[in-house]
Amino acid sequence: MSLVEHRRPANGFNLVPPPGWDVIPLRTGTKEAMDRIIRKAVAQLPVGFPKDDIPKARLKLTQEMKKVVRRASVKGGMTLYLPTERLHGLALPASFVASEPIEIPRVRPDSGPEAVLAALASEIPGAEMRELDNTAALRSERDVPADAAQGVDVAHRRVEYFVPVPDSAPDKYLAFSFSALIAPGSDPAFYDILVELFDAVMGTFRWSYA
Repeated sequence: MSLVEHRRPANGFNLVPPPGWDVIPLRTGTKEAMDRIIRKAVAQLPVGFPKDDIPKARLKLTQEMKKVVRRASVKGGMTLYLPTERLHGLALPASFVASEPIEIPRVRPDSGPEAVLAALASEIPGAEMRELDNTAALRSERDVPADAAQGVDVAHRRVEYFVPVPDSAPDKYLAFSFSALIAPGSDPAFYDILVELFDAVMGTFRWSYA
């Protein structure tokens, strides 16, 4: 696979999130997006939900969302994608984040981003080369065990895509990180389906040159 030549560097990207998912920008407009999602979640509370408990439910949702947003922002996230509608009555324990572009020096002065991806692939277990919108990309997948010492409260399945920005100078890379919480005793096939969903979303990836 080779990177396609473009007249100018890409200045953004487009993804099609799954139905029932919402987007939270982490640069600007974060509070507005959170408020919109919380209002929608409160409106979807089941019929008969005690009215006196609605403020508590709203507060809990706000606290949980702030925690997720803060965690994504600290890790350099620029866009957070969250499931905000239940699937067959089930709240999906998953999310994914698109992170700010980072600069990585070339392996050799005369090499390109593909050499960097190949070097990373040789060091990261479970990594493989993919292609997104005619651009070489690196995909990795692993299960991350709970480890309080490392700040990992709950075990989760993690899938990451690492994508070089075409014709960027110096070379810049985007990262997309998917995480699904693993409940004790749960069926691994469920998480395989969630991973397939994320891979399908990444298949909609397109560069923006506007």
